[in-house]
Amino acid sequence: MKVYTTEIIDAHIAIEAWLGRGEGDCAALMARFSDAFTMITPGGATLDKPALVNFFQTQRAARTGLSIRVDDVELLAEWESGAALRYRETQQLPDQAAHQRWSTVVFEKDGGKLMWRHLHETALAG
Repeated sequence: MKVYTTEIIDAHIAIEAWLGRGEGDCAALMARFSDAFTMITPGGATLDKPALVNFFQTQRAARTGLSIRVDDVELLAEWESGAALRYRETQQLPDQAAHQRWSTVVFEKDGGKLMWRHLHETALAG
């Protein structure tokens, strides 16, 4: 489970740096995601990889001071070529209330590299 947990945390560190401070390499961040990536946002919208790339390209440093924390990671299932995990994500901007969500990620292994294949986020009730 450690390799999956590490990937989740490392990805969120990179996302926090990109969105909150405009730091990092967008191409390297996007390389984490499968070309077949799909996502369901907390609001119910669906994204594919091109939409995700567009989001990150247009949102560089758009959330100044963003803090992202990941905890309560649980391995739901694991198979030879991947795994499904659930985790809680907390995002907060300075002087604003924190927003939390449960996320379920499906990883696939591609040549030994972990790829984000699907992500489903659900906002926690306030």
